[in-house]
This record gives sequence, C-alpha cells and structure tokens, in this order.
Amino acid sequence: MRKITNEELRRPSVEEFGAMAKMPVVVVLDNVRSMQNVGSFFRTGDAFAVEKILLCGITATPPARDIHKTALGAEMTVEWEYHAKTADAVTKLKEEGYRILSIEQVEGALMLNDFRADEGVKYALVFGNEVEGVAQEVVDLADGAIEIPQIGTKHSLNVSVSGGVVLWNFFCQIAPK
Repeated sequence: MRKITNEELRRPSVEEFGAMAKMPVVVVLDNVRSMQNVGSFFRTGDAFAVEKILLCGITATPPARDIHKTALGAEMTVEWEYHAKTADAVTKLKEEGYRILSIEQVEGALMLNDFRADEGVKYALVFGNEVEGVAQEVVDLADGAIEIPQIGTKHSLNVSVSGGVVLWNFFCQIAPK
C-alpha cells in the first residue's frame, strides 16, 4: 500500500469549502473549558462539514493559540458564533426549526446506535462541560438526548471524542450530497 498525498486527496480550498453543501447540523458547545477540545470540534466540524459551531458561556473563541493548535486552521473554515448563554442560543435554534439533542447521559436518552436521523430535519447537537456535562436548564430545553453506549468503568468519554463519535454517526446518515 502507498500513502495518498495531500494533492491526490483533492481537498477543497477554503473558498470551495465555504460554498459547498453542509450537513444540516449545528454543534453547540455548552461551557467547554478546554481550548484543545474547542479546536478539536472545529477540526471535526470541518471534516464532516457541519453548518456551524456555537461557542457558549466560558467556551473560548478564536483567535486563540490553543484552539489553532488542534484545529489546524479549521477555525477559519467552519462558521462559528459566540453566545453568552447556552439556553439563549438553544432557544434561538429552536425558533429557527432545529431539533435540539443533548449529548448526555439522562433518563430516557436514546442510545446512539439506535438513533436514526429524519430526512429534512435540521439538528443542533449540544455537548457539555468536561466535568458537569450539559447544563440541566439546557437539557430541559432539548427535544431529546443521545447517549453513546459504553461498557467500561468510566462511562464517559472526552467531550471532543464524543463529538467525533456522534458527528461521524450523523455524517453516515445525512452527509451532504
């Protein structure tokens, strides 16, 4: 096997990426404290062509060296907005017709492997703080919750790893054409 070069991968330019179809998914980061996790979400968001990322509360915003370190420039390709309060951002998304799903371990959560995206639906996926998770007031605003099945002793994943797992699942179901 021969590794494929970057030129052979035919990646879109920043301008081409901006103009291309996006997955109907907005990522909402609820008080994510690590800039490396934020950068990872930008990089994953670029890989799977999310519409945008909402950075809420204490979540850091670009430009920031530690975000850039993991985003590798994706903070310049993925659209983003800052909102002081996650609940306000989620309320606005609901008004815009998004189905809000908390990625959280809560009563009644649907296991990710059982989730099926509905055609024509726009989704907002809320990922929470590394210690506290998604705030209860935000969980209360959501239309539902998704949990990533796990069998280990920790029953938790790093928030950016959770983002990769969940966004890959959505991409497999509703990738832009």
